[in-house]
Amino acid sequence: MFESKSIQETCIQLDSDIDKGLTEKEAARRYQEYGKNELKEPRKKTVIESFLEQLNDPLIYVLLAAAIISLLLHEVSDAVIIAIVVFMNAIVGMIQEGKAQKALDSLKKLTSPRAYVIREGKEREIPASQLVVGDIVCLDAGCQVPADLRLTRTSSLKVEESALTGESLPIEKDAAFIARGAAAFERSTQSGKMSDLTAADSGLTAAGKREAKVQKEMHIPLGDRYNMAYMSTIVTYGRGEGIVTATGMDTEIGKIASLINESHEDITPLQKRLGELGKILSLLSLLLCAALFLIALIQKRNMIEMLITAISLAVAAVPEGLPAVVTICLALSVTKMVKVHTIVRKLPSVETLGAVSVVCSDKTGTLTQNKMTVETCFTNQKMVGKKELAREEYREFLKGMTLCNDAVLEGGERIGDPTELALLDLSARYGLHRQALEKEYPRTRELAFDSTRKMMSTFHQRGNQTVTYTKGAPDEILKKCTGVLLYGKPVPISDQQRRQIKKAVEEMSSQALRTLAVAMRTGGSGPVEAELTFVGMGGMKDPARQEAANAVERFRDAGVTTVMITGDHVDTAFAIGKQLGIVSRPEQCMTGEEVSHLPEERFLKKLDQVRVFARVSPEHKVRIVKGFKEKGNIVAMTGDGVNDAPSLKAADIGIAMGMTGTDVAKQASDIILTDDNFATIEKAIVEGRGVYENIKKSVIFLLSSNLGEIMTMFLAVLCGLASPLKSSHILWINLITDSLPALALGVDDNDEESLMRRPPRDPKESLFAGGGLACTCFYGLLIAGISLTAFFTIPYAVILEKQIPLTINNFATVLSHEAILNRAQTYAFTVLGMSQLFHAVGMRDMRKSIFRMNHFNNKLMIAACVIGFLLQFAVTEIPFLTAAFGTAHLSLREWLRLGILAAFPLLAHELMILFSFDFVKKGNRKHKLQAHTVSES
Repeated sequence: MFESKSIQETCIQLDSDIDKGLTEKEAARRYQEYGKNELKEPRKKTVIESFLEQLNDPLIYVLLAAAIISLLLHEVSDAVIIAIVVFMNAIVGMIQEGKAQKALDSLKKLTSPRAYVIREGKEREIPASQLVVGDIVCLDAGCQVPADLRLTRTSSLKVEESALTGESLPIEKDAAFIARGAAAFERSTQSGKMSDLTAADSGLTAAGKREAKVQKEMHIPLGDRYNMAYMSTIVTYGRGEGIVTATGMDTEIGKIASLINESHEDITPLQKRLGELGKILSLLSLLLCAALFLIALIQKRNMIEMLITAISLAVAAVPEGLPAVVTICLALSVTKMVKVHTIVRKLPSVETLGAVSVVCSDKTGTLTQNKMTVETCFTNQKMVGKKELAREEYREFLKGMTLCNDAVLEGGERIGDPTELALLDLSARYGLHRQALEKEYPRTRELAFDSTRKMMSTFHQRGNQTVTYTKGAPDEILKKCTGVLLYGKPVPISDQQRRQIKKAVEEMSSQALRTLAVAMRTGGSGPVEAELTFVGMGGMKDPARQEAANAVERFRDAGVTTVMITGDHVDTAFAIGKQLGIVSRPEQCMTGEEVSHLPEERFLKKLDQVRVFARVSPEHKVRIVKGFKEKGNIVAMTGDGVNDAPSLKAADIGIAMGMTGTDVAKQASDIILTDDNFATIEKAIVEGRGVYENIKKSVIFLLSSNLGEIMTMFLAVLCGLASPLKSSHILWINLITDSLPALALGVDDNDEESLMRRPPRDPKESLFAGGGLACTCFYGLLIAGISLTAFFTIPYAVILEKQIPLTINNFATVLSHEAILNRAQTYAFTVLGMSQLFHAVGMRDMRKSIFRMNHFNNKLMIAACVIGFLLQFAVTEIPFLTAAFGTAHLSLREWLRLGILAAFPLLAHELMILFSFDFVKKGNRKHKLQAHTVSES
């Protein structure tokens, strides 16, 4: 609709002022009337739906089948216990899902977009959700369009609309375009305002020429509405302003959202591997249980009882608690990372962080403080101190730096690029303010900065006089200059003067100063970047962050290589890199030009030595990232601008800056640093390594515990003996070991120093690498061994008392007595349950004695063990539970003996630490060897 209206008609219809925007009072009224500028979220699941969803699992079906069979056989106690297990699993799943949803909601709040609006004649930043119809919104390259807009002013504006139209290339926008032939276009009549419109006699604009194509159509396709910008699309070039025509669900993207309700959950590579592992374990356990059932059939046992036992064992053998542990571990990790100024946008990046071996970082604001200050200037062909700039002869230099500037410095509000803000700070010191100057010299046209030209230009008019100011990289500006300004007078530039300027650039760069030059051109009808007059340049310094230097050193100890990539001069880059400890000699630096011309083979070889890349373009960044990846590295890349998006996507982990980053960079990233601090990356990597370590511990713990249960049952039945455990015993142990202890391991606090002394892990590394498989088998067999030992204690004592031979048949005969079998099963049940709790304590750190662990760092583990032991005590000492589980009362002496036997996993843990058993230290030797190799390189 609004694409066919003129700017004036749109403003009248929406009751808004193109220059002043809405008043705060009117904006508040419309906000109350129309609500938030947000898309409606899909309906959330009810509690009942969440509960039933937890039951939608094949393994739960097996368990429920076991409960039904138990009821049919009048084994009410078994059925009740199975029902309790199912109910508690579902409750735990619901709680975890709720925590994950809360973490997601917090993430959405932190990543909500913001918008620049004009209200009451002043530009200000507000949350995009507070936009209302009629607001005047300012657009810049890199920002996300926050609502549907009828563009009112455009300057080389291009918008990427592929999300809406499928068009891969950005669309050039023109505020003058009108989708009706009756009023082809509108001319700019407002002096001093930004516009791409030419005078009335200059003919059609580029977008206007396209009008013939669409003016006769009844429905104008979105891609052909050149005067509109739509919510969620991205500004890739230029600048503009627009009036909000629709918000929230009334926008074009909102209409699509109302038609579809799509929900997608990321499944991490680790979760996929765990899922595959679960399938294999399910198949193996079912085969094992089938074998158990067949053996029972051959041995002519009670078929119904063995059927229930086999089904229960099939469920117990699979660590169904593992997916829940992974989910909550990752969710809690995301929450913890928010506290250290890191927002995780894509879940797989949490585990990938632990494998990062190369961090490619931008310099400004990440490795440095992002507090640019002009240290020295060069104008009138000489170095000038800041105190000297008060003289009239330097006014043109200050004026150019102020007018050719997009930053906003007003009333304590600082918006814009740090280098531009530094220039405004310098000008303000001498009484020159951008807003006041622009009233005297209104900006009417401009050429926005881009990384290819490395400059920007603004065109100003004062009466009949016009002037273009161009600001950018000194070497690029100098190429466009044919004159130089000396004491207020332009003169042709000589070769000697060019050499003087280049020497000044080198001198500033050697002091780690960032250089920006300004030139001017009088006359003309628009900005032209040719035949310029060189005015001067400023040298600015952005001090290195001390915490960044510390992080670089810690990365080096952890086998992580830090690479600095910057658009600055190579001397500036080297000075900062040396200060941070990234480089030690100039040979470790490479320019973008060298990157362009080096053959692939030589380039890849050079990557082993180069640690600083200067004067690079977006294409260079992508090549650098891909080069490191080709050499087998896992690469993290930081960025904040539109031109960083390709390299952020190319990296294994894209890290965007939260404070200075554009919406394009944030959308292309996996992680956002809310404080723009390089040291935060180190904290994120520590967390990533810790997450993987915890999940690995949980996997080995659960699998070894479940292996112990299987082997206890299988070996006894294979020997023709009575089952050491009842089905209710298996389910009870599964409830204890698959919930709190495993979860406590999943959220354990790891030793950061130990984690960062190891090199990055291989992303293809198995969960059982470094002796994990041997550890799983060893502890599984150990737990089975001590459980069977406890089981045989009672019949062994009877056999010795009766002085009959120690044979399998005699053991079977003794165990055929119900009272003896009940006590023997109670012994096995108690030892098996307690041994797994002891095992969980040792699993906190396979490289450290339990006497050197800080157990108060994991209060959940303490709670898990205390609750586990109390529950295990309850099933043998509380009458109604002993009746339900068929257990026998134990004396204090028996508890002590069984407790000592159950503690064998801890004893084994200490012996392995003491004698440095191979499968425990194998991983350490591998890590040390890799770390030595990394440091040597």
